[in-house]
Amino acid sequence: MGAQWKVKHKEAAANAKGRIFGKLSKEIMIAARSGADPDMNSRLRLVVEQAKKASMPRETLERAIKKGAGLLGEHVHFEKLTYEGFAPHKVPVIVECLTDNINRTVSEIRVLFRKGQLGAAGSVSWDFLHQGMVEAVPVSSEADPEEAAIEAGAQDFEAGEEGATVFFTEITDLDAVCKALPEHGFTVQSAHIGYRPKSFVEGLTDEQMAEVEAFLEAIDGNDDVQNVYVGLAG
Repeated sequence: MGAQWKVKHKEAAANAKGRIFGKLSKEIMIAARSGADPDMNSRLRLVVEQAKKASMPRETLERAIKKGAGLLGEHVHFEKLTYEGFAPHKVPVIVECLTDNINRTVSEIRVLFRKGQLGAAGSVSWDFLHQGMVEAVPVSSEADPEEAAIEAGAQDFEAGEEGATVFFTEITDLDAVCKALPEHGFTVQSAHIGYRPKSFVEGLTDEQMAEVEAFLEAIDGNDDVQNVYVGLAG
């Protein structure tokens, strides 16, 4: 299912849109701590582009920037939590959360993992690569992702959604690759550090796959969950 699992057709559902906006708002607020001007804050600029791509209302976007930058007189503090474990049928999962209430998040994640298996730190992450991930689209049909990956210093690449290419980088090279890709015919749409599975669970029946999908949808539906990475073929 690629490096990062996504709920099928969630863009079409209004309640899912709300979840997407909520997750993006958190990313924007965190990025805006380093400055409210996207032109001077590359991390904020990339998240703002993601928000625009997701059709986030302008008022919501601007409020998140101001809130994160402390321009509204509100103190924003989020803790990052990472959970490892298994979905049903031993499918490895890594869940990243951003929360303003650790006790709430810990309790809710434990409940959600009752249909799977919550593991200790390192229980599944050994089977994932912790990498920079840059999603970019070609500006013309002549843009060559393989050549761009080599020239920009990416480690690898794969086809993404809607004609995009995902470039994988060393964590320390993420910013450099983002800056280099436009010189080789690609416009960067998003960039973050995430987990890429080394191997994938295959051969699940339709019934088993449905159980895994239901588990992942429940996890992704939690307001504190930002990203879900899964080693699942298909």
